[in-house]
This record gives sequence, C-alpha cells and structure tokens, in this order.
Amino acid sequence: MQSLWMVLGAFFFATMGLGVKVASESFTTAEIVFYRGVVGMVFMAVLVRSRGTALRTPVPGMHLWRSTVGGTALVAWFYAIAHLPLATAMTLNYMSGVWVAAFIVGGSLMMGKTERQGPLLATVLAGFAGVVLTLQPTLDQNQLFAGLIGLLSGMSASLAYMQVTALARAGEPIERTVFYFALGTVVMGALGMVFSGFTPWAQVQWRAAAWLIPIGVLASLGQWCMTRAYSRGHTLVVASLQYSGIVFAALYSLLLGGDQIPPIGWAGIALIVASGVAATFLRERALPDTPAEDH
Repeated sequence: MQSLWMVLGAFFFATMGLGVKVASESFTTAEIVFYRGVVGMVFMAVLVRSRGTALRTPVPGMHLWRSTVGGTALVAWFYAIAHLPLATAMTLNYMSGVWVAAFIVGGSLMMGKTERQGPLLATVLAGFAGVVLTLQPTLDQNQLFAGLIGLLSGMSASLAYMQVTALARAGEPIERTVFYFALGTVVMGALGMVFSGFTPWAQVQWRAAAWLIPIGVLASLGQWCMTRAYSRGHTLVVASLQYSGIVFAALYSLLLGGDQIPPIGWAGIALIVASGVAATFLRERALPDTPAEDH
C-alpha cells in the first residue's frame, strides 16, 4: 500500500506542471523556481516543526548534492513545460528511469562486464527511440531546444532520485529531505533571476500570479509522497506507478491546455513509458541493490 503514495504524488506533480505552464505566461523560469522554493520551504518548515523533526542534518553534503542536481532538473523541467505540451515535457522528465539504466549499462561496459547487459541495453535504445518520436513534433514547431532541455531534466532527475534513495538509507526524515531541496531551489532560482531579471508585478497577469502558491504547495506534497513511496514501498511497483503522472498530464493537455500532439508523438510517449517500466524491472531483477529512481 505504501507504493500507492506514488500515484498521489504523480497527480500533484502533474497538477503543478499545469500551474507552471500558466504561470510561465508572466514569469520567467527562474522566478517560478524561486517562488516554488520559497513556498515549499515555508510549507515544509511548518510540517517539520509540527512533527518535532530537527533541521540539523548529519549529512549536509548529501543534501547539497541532491539540491544541486535536483535543482538543475527542476529548472530544465519548468523551462520545458513552458515551451512544450505538458504531456511531452512530463514524459521527457520521466526519462529518468531510462537514464539510470543507461548509466548502469555504460558503467558495466567500461568495467568490461558485458554479460546479461543485452536486455537492459535494448530498453535503453528503445527509450531513446521513443525520444526521437516524441521530439519529432517539436522539430516541426521549432521547439528542438526546449525538447533537449526537457531531456536534460530527465537525466538530471535520475541523479537526484538516486540521491533521494541514498538519503533514505542514511536515515534522513522525509520532511527534512524535502525541506533542504526547497531551500536549494530558492538559491538556484535567485541565482537565475540575476541573469533573467525580475518581472514587475504591474505587468503580471492575475491568473499567473494565482498559481505561485499552489505550485509550491503541490511540489512539496508531490515530493513528500514520492519520498515516502520510495522509502517504504516496493521499488519496482513505485517506479511503474510513477508513470501515472503522464496520464494525468495528458488529460490536462487535452482537456485544459489545448495542446495538439500528433499520433507519432503519442507513440513516442508510449514507447518511453514501456521502456522505463521494462528497464526498472530488469534492474530490479539483475541488480537488486542498485539505487532506484523516483519521481
């Protein structure tokens, strides 16, 4: 039952993505990341205090690395959401499962361990074939750069998610892990605003501003559910359930966003999902001690 927290987390993340798309009409990516971090940090600080959890951590270096790679993934993901259909941006971010498999295969090949890597390599190649199909519509609409940034978000997320697993194994409370990630996004967003500038509130559309607080709350709730699921649920089940976020995002895209994704794009999305699930299954069977990704 603990694995089902991933479904709720995926719903929160997809809803947050919808908010990011609306907010991007008035705010830069760096601003949204900053406000998301501020709201998330306040929200988690209240939760940490209510649960009596101390903010002092014995592993600050692990949190710093998680915030760095996780913040990079977040910035890239928010940029992709602003410039691509929501379902496409969500799918590219969920490539993290395939990226983890690619890292495992690459490491094994570098060490000369080629046995039993064929099936896992096949899922990686299938996943990247899905990327080609998914990005084909973006080429037609001159959105290739946004598509590549979305792909970067998935690669960075795979590193961040492995670190989340490591923090859980180190005994870090869920609330503290999410709090320090929110703090990291505040810093990263502020640094980004130095270069991208600050949008005067007089120029902001009210519906974009109205999403700033929900984005932070939804992100924190999604992070909490995701961390709980991976800390206490079955890795394979959780990693498979994370793809429900693509279903939620697709519904938002079709019903609310007005996004038009051609059949070849949907075929690519389906291939990425199938590859991600297969890669997770193969990793779990062949390398049970390998840190898993989460979302």
